[in-house]
Amino acid sequence: MTHELKIILDHFGKRQNVRSVLATVVALDGSSYRRPGVRMLIFENGDMVGAVSGGCVEKEVFRQAQSVFNDGTSKVMVYDGRYRLGCEGILYILLEVFEPSGAFLSQFWNAVEKRVPFQIKSYYAKEQNDSDKYFTSFRFDETSIPVNKHLKNVERDELLEFEQEMNPCFQLLIIGAEHDAVQLCNYASLTGWEVTVVANPREEKTEKDFPGIHKLIAVEPEVFRFTLDKQTAVVIMTHSFVKDLQFLISLKAEKGAYIGLLGPYKRREKLFDELMERHPDVSEEFLEHIHGPAGIDVGAETPQEIAISILSEILSVVNRKVPSLLKHKIGAIHS
Repeated sequence: MTHELKIILDHFGKRQNVRSVLATVVALDGSSYRRPGVRMLIFENGDMVGAVSGGCVEKEVFRQAQSVFNDGTSKVMVYDGRYRLGCEGILYILLEVFEPSGAFLSQFWNAVEKRVPFQIKSYYAKEQNDSDKYFTSFRFDETSIPVNKHLKNVERDELLEFEQEMNPCFQLLIIGAEHDAVQLCNYASLTGWEVTVVANPREEKTEKDFPGIHKLIAVEPEVFRFTLDKQTAVVIMTHSFVKDLQFLISLKAEKGAYIGLLGPYKRREKLFDELMERHPDVSEEFLEHIHGPAGIDVGAETPQEIAISILSEILSVVNRKVPSLLKHKIGAIHS
């Protein structure tokens, strides 16, 4: 969800002269399209960024946000979708003035850039009500900063607390710059992931060649170095056996969220044999961590379909889910 906050803060930064209200789903009874913790920003001119549902609640959120614009008092709105939506849930949405301080903005973007986690806490009551005691604050390191810089010290007694641990944005490292890498970059960025593409300097690629890219690294494989964290997936897809091997060697001491290898099973085994011959100390854990061929078998053939297949496998690995048809699942979709 951190990438959704990035979008909200980015839009706010471009229109700080327009008053805004932050909407946060702080509780849910039953089921809904999105879970607690999703947010949207409503501008006084009618513009909205983000969403708290599949699109059916947003108009009501905008309507109820008008009282917050009028008097600055936070409120909790209750949206009962049992008779209006297919989700059959009751949403509790906190609406509050969004006017962050310069310190807030600086700390937020610093956390995003350095890829460090932060916390969010919202204080509310589970009922339709206005109160100047309802608010949200972000905690960076040891400092808590409210989203409304004009907020005075308020009593938190008898209020419910919704807390979130926000991880760094999920990151996809694509090693390779051919047409299929372009498609994977595009689809991953649409998913909200930060995409870094590694290309050979001799290919003369630029960021304009990759829709949605976050960063382009032009480097020879033998000098490539990259530190993986738990929020980073890698797909090696240079279409060159020698280059794939060199990149595997450079990553042999790393362990990210996922490492994928494009190409058939026989090619993977040949790469493993060559890797172990050159580096017999490579760990069995590293080899078992590699997914090759990358992707889930959904009959993908085109570069676009292959991109979907690979992204689906990454999601299943990161979320520790065995792919299956939802129609065969009994009970809640989100568990």
